[in-house]
Amino acid sequence: MRTFRTTTLTRQGAAVAALCLALCAPGAARASGPVPGGGGGRAAVEDAGAELVVRRAAAAAALRPAGGAGGAPAAGTPPLARPPLGGTPAAGTPPVARPTAGGGGGLEFRACPAVEGLPDPVRCATLRVPLDYARPDGPQISLTVSRLPATGRGGAARQGALVYNPGGPGASGMSFPLLAGRPAWARIAAAYDLVGYAPRGVGRSAPLTCQDPAERPQGPTQVPAEPSAAYKRERLAAARAYAQGCARHAGPALGYYTTLNNARDLDVLRAALGEPRLTFMGASYGTYLGAVYATRHPERVRRMVFDSAVDPDPRRVWYANNLAQAPAFERRWADFRAWAARHHSAYGLGTTAGAVRESYEKVRAAVARTPAGGVVGTGELHAAYLQTAYYDDVWPERAAALAAFLRGDEAPLVRQAARDPDTAERAANATAVYTAVLCNDAPWPGDWETWDRDNTALARRAPFETWANAFLNLPCASWPVSARQSPVDVGAAPGRLPGTLIVAAERDGATPHAGALELQARLGARASLVTEQRAGTHGVAGGRNACVDRHVERYLLTGATPGWRVTCAPHPEPAPVSLDDRAAGASRALLPPAV
Repeated sequence: MRTFRTTTLTRQGAAVAALCLALCAPGAARASGPVPGGGGGRAAVEDAGAELVVRRAAAAAALRPAGGAGGAPAAGTPPLARPPLGGTPAAGTPPVARPTAGGGGGLEFRACPAVEGLPDPVRCATLRVPLDYARPDGPQISLTVSRLPATGRGGAARQGALVYNPGGPGASGMSFPLLAGRPAWARIAAAYDLVGYAPRGVGRSAPLTCQDPAERPQGPTQVPAEPSAAYKRERLAAARAYAQGCARHAGPALGYYTTLNNARDLDVLRAALGEPRLTFMGASYGTYLGAVYATRHPERVRRMVFDSAVDPDPRRVWYANNLAQAPAFERRWADFRAWAARHHSAYGLGTTAGAVRESYEKVRAAVARTPAGGVVGTGELHAAYLQTAYYDDVWPERAAALAAFLRGDEAPLVRQAARDPDTAERAANATAVYTAVLCNDAPWPGDWETWDRDNTALARRAPFETWANAFLNLPCASWPVSARQSPVDVGAAPGRLPGTLIVAAERDGATPHAGALELQARLGARASLVTEQRAGTHGVAGGRNACVDRHVERYLLTGATPGWRVTCAPHPEPAPVSLDDRAAGASRALLPPAV
């Protein structure tokens, strides 16, 4: 299940020629040694190609002037003239750029395209990387990057770039620099360039799609509470068609959307920014990406924040992790209903969690008979109320919508649950990338009998989300890429990884807290875990909880961690009826739902 933060062209000719001979010439790539977590065979060739691209990117960054359009390297470093980067293809076009000029060139930051919706002083660039790292000079794709230079407010010294990945997989971090204006980020933004990017396949970064617009669900959709055998067969056929659609649209590129390639892209971005070591913050799936990077390149890590950690145990990536979400979401769904019951005087939905569930079921039965506003069926209703298991800031509006519907006013429910045509393209893109990365990353059961057995048993104790999650991931059972990857055995060699910081909510549904414990154990004794107790909102840093934010800010500014395991009291629950929960406004903009 998906879940969902953000620098005089003269040159000595001989030096340029020497650099090109060493770093730019096509040919077989060579690495200094095996990359941990990279495996052998083809993966070793890909890693060698990635090292070549990284060296090229670092060389290009070193030749940029201080404070110039491309980055912020040491003062006095002269720039290197180079041809402009290629454009970004439209959604649905094959994600392959020019087949010769190799990846790893420089970043040219300019005013952002209007489509990004990022105002001055945020700047945007594109980063060229190979589609296939085994062919570093083969077909290239362009990743979009955004950046806001460190403000230096209060006399803060610049510490480098802070790169953010919001998870998904399939979410874009391009809006991350906008957080510089929020109070919780002010001191961090004073010291760091805030850098966001859209990973491969996402947004305008070689966009991936698996369906033509006419094939996408239009709504209203009607989903049975307990799927029948016939309905399961229907969804199995739909999953197979979706998987084939991914292959049809992406062609041979489909197998290159993987976490390993995302980690390679991240290393190229680090080098292109002129950063010798990476300062990174990842949320949800972004924590898994960061953990894979840290395993492969511990010596290139400066600081890392893992917010709402995915369980990185390779035995759980990804099938078992998705099964583990169901009971966690069930618990969080119960938290929402208990909250609504405590505020029965405001909503009238019942004085117990069970009574609130009965109110929800009344609404569900009504929209099953007659879709609300002609557009909200049981599928749209479930999707809207699944958000209560992610974010408690939606609790007041969701409770109010149920109450209004039961009084005869369906308008609030329609506003909250109806499909939004303005975001349909983005949602389809996010789902395609999510599916491709998870299906490519690891083996999945190929027989329907295993899926049916496991999810039928799970739904008996966690009915709210089990089958929706199963059907979302079911294309992986018939995924048309034969070479599935083996998940990286995440873990740092003793003494090689600097101190890292994990933050997690105790009752998170999307990334259960056990995942944070597993990640900490694998990262070693210098990994610190901050747990927000008795809370379950997905994504805990960046404005919701002042205690968590103090730990994150102190770590990013000084490198100091608070200890092996520390706790923070929960952030305040939202007030009934009121829709202006202070904490959630910052966090939801930052942390989209992710797996």
